[in-house]
Amino acid sequence: MSGPAGALVGALLGGVLCLGVPWLVARTSEVARGPRLLPGAVLAGVVSAGAAGAVLDSGWALAAVLVATPACVALAFIDWHTRLLPSRIVLPATGVLLGLLALEWAVTGDHDAPLRALVGLVAARSIYWVLWFVHSAGMGFGDVRLAALLGLVLGRAGWAELVVGTYAPFLLFAVPGLLLALVRRDRSLLRAAYPFGPFMVLGALVGLVAGPGLADLMTA
Repeated sequence: MSGPAGALVGALLGGVLCLGVPWLVARTSEVARGPRLLPGAVLAGVVSAGAAGAVLDSGWALAAVLVATPACVALAFIDWHTRLLPSRIVLPATGVLLGLLALEWAVTGDHDAPLRALVGLVAARSIYWVLWFVHSAGMGFGDVRLAALLGLVLGRAGWAELVVGTYAPFLLFAVPGLLLALVRRDRSLLRAAYPFGPFMVLGALVGLVAGPGLADLMTA
């Protein structure tokens, strides 16, 4: 399922599932839920899941995106305000995704995509674990857990999506900060602490939507 039909299904289900984001935020953090959280979360779900549905050619891959969408929207919101990524959201969402992959394997008999997703989990988590181990002051262990969740989704979608979606957050995080520091001529901005989780989520979306195309450009 892809194209307009996939976009419509993804947008509708993504928006509906993200109705639960304020509840997730309230249950797992002390962040104030302003009146804009609900419409903002629904809009994020509609746009992100709709964009993914437009390009993913597998209903199972879209299902993985839909499972992750409300969790990722809530995590991005919480991390932006608190620099924390609650394991009470990350771990259950990862568990549900693993169950979905097991169900796909049992129903379809195809083990390639679920195994690729598991490789994505291990690869993404390993990369972030090394970064955390080397410089724990600059990266929290919540980022490592989130990398495992996103690695599952990206790996299920494809190898190009996994590579681009794992690499993109670092560019999305670094380039705007560098440009801002240059414009303001303030080096202290480069040393300021910023949450990385929202950039991980956005980078994963870039990988899902544009991964194959960007991979082709990089290897051309």
